[in-house]
Amino acid sequence: MNVLVTGASGYIGSRLVAALVDDGDEVVAASRHPDSLSVFDWHDEVRTVALDALDENSLAAAFASAGDIDVAYYLVHAIGQDDYREQDRRGARQFAAAAAEAGVRRIVYLGGFVPTDEELSEHLASRADVGTALEVEGIELVWLRAAIVLGAGSTSYEMLRYLADRLLVLPLPTWLSHPVQPIAVDDVLFYLLASRKTVPAGGYDIAGPDIVPYRDLLFAYVDAADLTRIGIPTPGVPTGLAGVVIGKIIPIPDALAEDLVGSLHNTMTASEQRIVDIAGEPRGGRTSIESAMARSVLGSVGTPPGVRSLKDPLRLAATDASWSGGDALGIRRYGVAASSGETWNLVESLGARTLLYSWPVAAAIRTNLDFVERVSDNARSVIRRVFGDEEGKS
Repeated sequence: MNVLVTGASGYIGSRLVAALVDDGDEVVAASRHPDSLSVFDWHDEVRTVALDALDENSLAAAFASAGDIDVAYYLVHAIGQDDYREQDRRGARQFAAAAAEAGVRRIVYLGGFVPTDEELSEHLASRADVGTALEVEGIELVWLRAAIVLGAGSTSYEMLRYLADRLLVLPLPTWLSHPVQPIAVDDVLFYLLASRKTVPAGGYDIAGPDIVPYRDLLFAYVDAADLTRIGIPTPGVPTGLAGVVIGKIIPIPDALAEDLVGSLHNTMTASEQRIVDIAGEPRGGRTSIESAMARSVLGSVGTPPGVRSLKDPLRLAATDASWSGGDALGIRRYGVAASSGETWNLVESLGARTLLYSWPVAAAIRTNLDFVERVSDNARSVIRRVFGDEEGKS
């Protein structure tokens, strides 16, 4: 098949491109900056096009360059950016119109669960907006809906990892008792591939086999990583405040962490499983939480390979986000912590390398250094605005 993949540089998009190539499809990988795709080890096996969903001229040019496309995967989202809900809605609407004009037969979209009778978070509401905006006359839409995606390098998994690695005592707000039905990235890829041929147009929930409270998901990582952590109930903490705090103590971008944590008050379990009846399950069945966590932890050991070279899609890839992989990998990669380079250079110059690189001392100290540096950066910014640039530098 001739397939277009938007968001090809992302966590799921890059793995999907590799899976499609392995399956023998002719793949066109789309990105706003196609030169950035050269770092992927599937680059020479696909065609690339420049595509900006917010630019109608760019969309028309991209589809003209791509040629006859049977299926277009829409994996674009602007979460973490200002006014991302409106950007996502407009981009999806323009993309669908351009795809229909170009004669694309089907769009496959991966969004989030849409629980009924609940006030949706901004993130989930935006994902639902996109699904609605992609519904245009003359083109089929397969809308897959998922909760948390598990796998080393995924944002949700990395958030769990950093929190459990860096905090010896884990706060447990009341909303962590809400149920969640995560899905491993290998199962996501299975249903994305099935959606280009086997699955009739429509909306489908995709999920793993296990439903647990969010807190159990956190401790599933603790067990897989062989850590010892204490959970302390902390009632009365809203998701908004938790998102702000989490954004300050882990290296994932602040706005992204805040938007994702803000969705944790919603129920994140499948409302139906029709797709299992239609497409079946991967060989061996869908991946359990225990297996996903164990494989993700194991997949972070050693030097990450290219995404096409992954023997397990739950393993970390060399092209995953620079903040993924945890503190231990960050120290191995750079010799200094990615978000606190100057501070680590100073500490190392005092002869503390051996102590700091021991586990779990490195993670605990890094958390405090990261937090101090962020506060220091904010203070310098305020001083510059009040007193001028020279005083802010001192």
